[in-house]
Amino acid sequence: MTVPITQEREGLRPGLRRRHMTMIAIGGAIGAGLFVGSGSVIQTAGPAAVLSYAAAGLLVLCVLRALGEMVVARPVAGSLAEYARMSMGPFAGFVVGWLYWYLYVILVGAEAVAGAAILGAWVDLPQWVLSAALLVIMTAVNLVSVKSFGEFEFWFASIKVVAIVLFLVLGAVYLFGLWPDADGGLHNLTGHGGFAPNGVTGVFSAIVVVMFAFGGTEIVTVAAAESKEPGQAVARATNNVLWRVGLFYVASIFLIVCILPWNDAEVLQSPFVSALDHMGVPAAGTIMQVVILTAVLSVLNSAIYVSSRMLYVLTRDGDAPAGLVKVNRRGVPARAVLLGTVAAWGAVIASYVSPDQVFTFLVNSIGVVLAFVYVAIMFSQLKLRSRLRREDPSALTYRMWGYPYLSWLVIAAIAIVFIAMARNPDQRNQLLASTISLLAVAAIYPLRAKFGRKPPTREVEVLHH
Repeated sequence: MTVPITQEREGLRPGLRRRHMTMIAIGGAIGAGLFVGSGSVIQTAGPAAVLSYAAAGLLVLCVLRALGEMVVARPVAGSLAEYARMSMGPFAGFVVGWLYWYLYVILVGAEAVAGAAILGAWVDLPQWVLSAALLVIMTAVNLVSVKSFGEFEFWFASIKVVAIVLFLVLGAVYLFGLWPDADGGLHNLTGHGGFAPNGVTGVFSAIVVVMFAFGGTEIVTVAAAESKEPGQAVARATNNVLWRVGLFYVASIFLIVCILPWNDAEVLQSPFVSALDHMGVPAAGTIMQVVILTAVLSVLNSAIYVSSRMLYVLTRDGDAPAGLVKVNRRGVPARAVLLGTVAAWGAVIASYVSPDQVFTFLVNSIGVVLAFVYVAIMFSQLKLRSRLRREDPSALTYRMWGYPYLSWLVIAAIAIVFIAMARNPDQRNQLLASTISLLAVAAIYPLRAKFGRKPPTREVEVLHH
């Protein structure tokens, strides 16, 4: 049966406002991968990259809808791991939680290295010093309060949104031939080997890459536990994902392949900078570097936040040492924040000591982790939905579409992505390294009994078998 009780907060404080939640959701959908990584997608699929982004966006939207259904029905901190635990047992919760924590810890290190590389062009200091400075600053932001994290994320996301909106406006002016000396038109869509020069295979291969570019959109469901209206916040954010994806990704990529030939060598390096340079926008390179640095800092800020909250939840549920669950007087799990930062230092050190081996393996080892988490979300939704229909149908106010058929279709689509990666020599290493991460986390589950803690009796929504 269901134990009907209030939303569980356990020391975490609801310091995130509606505007914070909105921008956390938007910021999660716009990473540095859009500004830089989109070049490789265009090279793979040609102008048909717009289809790759649209298809991958729909897939991620379905995952978020399924996750949103569970969050609205059962709002709890650390939602991803908690729902796996509710629906599939403690082993699933342990694996999903630690795997998700590992993903964001490595991401903290990787983003610190990326930010230092950008700053290195402007600041004459060793890159390891710049990486350390970025880690210290963003860790301090997260230690102050959850409101501090939300405020920084609000402004980081705002800068990204303004940059993309300006690009869309300038690109549209160019496309319609209103820009000085602009040819305009859609001739680049088909003028260099056709709309899909590499065929359907190229489009599908690009979908594999693009799907992981949307990583971070689920952060809003983790942050929901520290907002005043968790259910409403997640519902609003999930409903808005589709137009964000359409506007920020599909529309901007469409403009790029209209402005530049898809096979232009400069597109691979930095498509947004190349498009702006082609249009003759002054200081385009510098402007976009600032925007990319903002995107990196946004991901770094969010990654520190998410890793700390997931570790907090793991500790609370008995999957990690008891001391890490302690929060300070401002409601921040400070020990969890600091442990994540210290662990991220391992990735930073590896990037300078062994960039081609250890660091490359670490980055590859998180390449497909998000897809593993997506599969867990879909299975959790399938099982939790069936229970709620029997035990508490009134909780299902926000529903996944086409249940259960669409849920199974999403799982099948992700399975096809795995198969495609296994068959692609360029992506096989990522799949293998990430699978090793999954197996390693599963293998340490027996240590839970020795080093974990017995979960205290607490007010949290639990589904009993």
